[in-house]
Amino acid sequence: MCVNATQTPVNRSFKARIFEMIFSNKEELLSLYNAVNGTDYKNSDELEINTLENAIYMAMHNDISFVIGFYVSLYEHQSTYSPNLPLRYLLYISDVYSAMTKNMNLYGETAVALPAPRFIIFYNGAKKRPEREELQLSALYKVKEENPSLELRATLLNINPGFNDELKRMCKTLGDYAEYTARIRQYAQEMPIELAVEHAITECIKEGILAEFLSRQRAEAKSVSIYEYDEEKHLRMEREENYEKGYKLGEEAGYKLGAQQKVMDQVKKKLARGASVDEIASALEEEPETIKEIMDALK
Repeated sequence: MCVNATQTPVNRSFKARIFEMIFSNKEELLSLYNAVNGTDYKNSDELEINTLENAIYMAMHNDISFVIGFYVSLYEHQSTYSPNLPLRYLLYISDVYSAMTKNMNLYGETAVALPAPRFIIFYNGAKKRPEREELQLSALYKVKEENPSLELRATLLNINPGFNDELKRMCKTLGDYAEYTARIRQYAQEMPIELAVEHAITECIKEGILAEFLSRQRAEAKSVSIYEYDEEKHLRMEREENYEKGYKLGEEAGYKLGAQQKVMDQVKKKLARGASVDEIASALEEEPETIKEIMDALK
């Protein structure tokens, strides 16, 4: 079972998320790692957090990177599903490996020993996703190959209510985190987000859900939770707006294409009856040059 999170310094170069604030605590992170991998590590000193504070590319920031045993794990929390996550992970792991090997001779005859990577996404967005799924970098390639030269596989774990309950039982803090964020989303449907977050924090502390973390860092947790919800809402509204614009443009294009097809059909019928260009133009109320262009296209 996870222990309660203690005060965690916030990365000021990029606005830390609640997930990152909680699991930057090594004991919490070790418990989460054990729950995900079915291991039983006891000593959190065996775990080395190596999240790069400046590993930011196009406003992207990895939540947590750490090494334990022979593995380097990159953990992400996502409230918005994106098929581009494997590509983002590729950029992250490149930065991590670059930092690990900066003092090594990459041109020498001795092989550089690297910890094997593991990529995990903890998803609690509003869009429905399976309980567990694998996202592959090769899915983004323009050409599909049976054995791509470069592949990256990331596992997405849905932590919404009713999903991966055993995992959340094994790591209570992950379950608490999922419950806390779910309550904010629920209450935000009934009241302003500031009140929704305050209500969720008060309620969770009273019920022992992330109680110590929320009590110790209440002001910052509230601020970050509001920011995260507003960001998620903005992205969702932006996607919906783009969809509506795309649908409208598609509808207009379809209407225009249909009208053009109708004119072409009429021109074909009149040509079959022996009508001249001027006669067709007059009947369809079009310029003779337009009719000639249509006739050329029909050839």
